[in-house]
Order: sequence, then C-alpha cells, then structure tokens
Amino acid sequence: MDDLTQALADIVGPGYVLTGTDAAPWTCDWTGQYRGQPLAVVRPDGRAQVAAVLRLAVTRGLPVVPVSGNTGLNGGAMGESAIMLSLDRMRRIREINARARTAVVEAGVVVAALDAAAEAEGLTFPLAFGASGQAMIGGVLSTNAGGANVLRYGNTRDLCLGLEVVLADGRVLDLMQALHKNNSGLDLRDLMIGAEGQLGIITAAVVKLHPRPVQRVTAMVAMGALDRATDLLNALQDASGNAVVAFEFMPRAFIDGHLALRPDAREPFEAPHPVNLLVELAATRHGNLSEVLEEVLAAHLDDGTVSDAVIAASEAQRREMWSRREAAAEIAFARRPVLDTDIALPRDRVVDFLRDIEPRLRALDAGCDVLSVAHLGDGNIHYTCWPSRDDAGLKAALRAEIDALAVAMNGTFSAEHGVGLSKLASMSRHKDPVALDVMRAIKAALDPQNILNPGKTIPR
Repeated sequence: MDDLTQALADIVGPGYVLTGTDAAPWTCDWTGQYRGQPLAVVRPDGRAQVAAVLRLAVTRGLPVVPVSGNTGLNGGAMGESAIMLSLDRMRRIREINARARTAVVEAGVVVAALDAAAEAEGLTFPLAFGASGQAMIGGVLSTNAGGANVLRYGNTRDLCLGLEVVLADGRVLDLMQALHKNNSGLDLRDLMIGAEGQLGIITAAVVKLHPRPVQRVTAMVAMGALDRATDLLNALQDASGNAVVAFEFMPRAFIDGHLALRPDAREPFEAPHPVNLLVELAATRHGNLSEVLEEVLAAHLDDGTVSDAVIAASEAQRREMWSRREAAAEIAFARRPVLDTDIALPRDRVVDFLRDIEPRLRALDAGCDVLSVAHLGDGNIHYTCWPSRDDAGLKAALRAEIDALAVAMNGTFSAEHGVGLSKLASMSRHKDPVALDVMRAIKAALDPQNILNPGKTIPR
C-alpha cells in the first residue's frame, strides 16, 4: 500500500480505498466515451470523511473528482490521475417530514429510492428520467438535472431548499435550512447547484416533496406534423388547470430505433406516424382527467390536428408507453460513432430548429444519420448525430453547427446534462465572456489550488 493509499485508508478505512483493477467500475462512464484511471477511488461514509479527504488533497495538491451514480453523459466524472470521491455509501435518508413536505437526504441517495420512501407518506420526489434508478442526489444537484416532469415541477434546482457542501479546504458550508424564503445575502445554494463539483462537494440536501398524484392519465398521440403540437399542449393545460406533467416528442425514426433495440416492443399505433407524443396528466384528487383528455383529443381529431390517439387503459400499458420514451439514451448510444447533444429552445422555435438543422449537418457530412427526441413541453431537445466516420474534427464541427443554430434561435447548447468535458468548446464559443470571467473568479476564490474536478465545466 503506497503512502497516498494508506493516508486515504486512515480516513475512510482500508476497505473503502480502491486502486488498480478494484477501481475498474469507476474508470469508464456510462456512455463508454470517457475512460481514465484514477489514483484511487475513495468511498467516504459522511461529511467528516469527505472533509478529511479534501484537506489531504489540498495538502498534496491532488485533483479530486466527485462521482455519484456515474450516469452522466458529458464526461463530468472522468477521473484520470485524480482521487475519485464516490459518494455511493452516503445513502441515508435522514428525515422525511410529511407535514412540511420535505426530505433531508445524503448525496448518495438514489433518486428512485427517495421517491419510494416519499410514497409511504403519500408524497413524491418528482424528478423523473430514464436513469433515476441509478442516479444519485449529489449528481442530479451538481448537474441541475431535468427530465420528463420539468413542465410541472421544474428542474432539480426547483426541488431543493437547502444544501450541505464541503469546500475545497475541508470547511463545511451548512445551508440546510428548509426555507422557501431566505433573503439573507448571496444565494450560495443556487451557486452550488449545477456547478458540477467545481466549487464544493455536495454531501446532503433538503429537498421538496410534492403530493403524490392519485390519478394519472397517459396517452400516445399521433400527429402529421409537429407545428400544431404546442396548440395541443396549451389546450390540455387550459382544460385541465395545468395538470400536464409530461409532453414528450418522439419522431418516427425514434420509434424505429426503439423497435430495433427492443424486438419485443410494439408499435404505438396501428399505422406509423411522423410525430408521436407521450402525454401525461396528473392530479392529487380524484376527478375527470380522463374525460378532459378525451374531450381535448376528440376536438383535435375532428379538426385534423391529431391523427390518432391511444389512452393507457392500465398501469401496465402506461409503463409500456414510458419505457419507450425512457429508452432514449440506449437508442442514441446503440450506434457508434455517436454525437449526443442537449439543447433547449423557446417552445415556438423547436419546429424551426428541427427543420433547419439536418440540411446543415448533411452539408458537413452527407452520410450522417440523425435522431431527435424532446421534452417538448419545456423546449429541450436531445439531438443525436451518428457521423459517417469516427473523426474527432468532424464530430466537433457537427456539434458546433448544432449549438450555433440553437443559440441563434435564442436557445442554449446545454439544457439538463451539464457541461463536463463535452461542451467546453461550446462554453468558450457561446457563453457570455463576462459570465465566464465571473465563473473563473468564483472558482479561483473558492478553489484557489484548482483541485475540484479540474478541466471540466469552466473553460480555461
């Protein structure tokens, strides 16, 4: 055991410092695109051990890369030649306060596990996406994750009231008040959320819980074109009192990709359609949501806006609909080489973007294939491009084209997956220079030795 390994073992115990082949699960991200051998993987059991590891790292000038569920898509947890700080042992749900509708959780709590614990109190932690069975609270806070329910509940930032953060020098920043209003100076909580471990290591949080819906109505809706989809969403919101929790877009190519990936899957409709929407409404009291959905769909079927619709008649059918949408990342990464992007646009520009981007990409690479899937309710598009050859320069040019068009349409190149390594060039190219200067100044003030996840998120 070398000197560093021994020093780390003295902090967390010898069974929780992994090196060499023992560290293999942490050497590659979920996408398989980012690989790196860490100096050691350290698995602390609480904030005191996290603080001690950071004090050791500062003393030795060693980089520290935090990792939770390792479900990121942009290389934010790549730990080459760094101490990887895995928070997976910190899985305690310290408290669920049903009266206040809050939970106090450690950073290693799995998102789906928190929701299951809340369910016992008739509540929900409504962050929902395909990796919620593996992703952990520390990771989703560090990337400000979104998902399918943003339309109703907001991003992770909107679900957080308080944070516990260990700073680079080992001090603990205690912001764990369960307050909906706290106007006492700079909002350091929001500063840490979405920072991808650049400013401190999130070790615990106070999160909001919401009443668990007692009724859900879910449907697959087919349209001939996407340009009227926003009208349908608005009609559903107006008729239901803003009960729409998800409004997801899957083009025909996505359906084909899902059928190829899952041979046991079924077509959503009897005939294929160019536009396939997954729509879900939910309410916390019993009522007539099914009738509302049926009436709105019937009106749009009559005027030709909607081509077909299937309303889930059982929970099994609802889950089948959702499993199709939640396979998006698997579909995207089933082919290589792959370029996965994560943009957001004003809702009324989504159609324009999808119309204009493909010809631009084919001008760069005539043989590329493309795939889109979107949280249409909030304008977030996951746009995948499969280049005709595995060429780093070509992939960079394709990403630059996608990002440039999104920004030109008053959108962003990074919606919910974070920046990590993948989007550093995009940050340099499109982020306001003054904003970058401010980010660098904050980083230098809180992490003067640049040990926290260096080389990610904030371009040099």
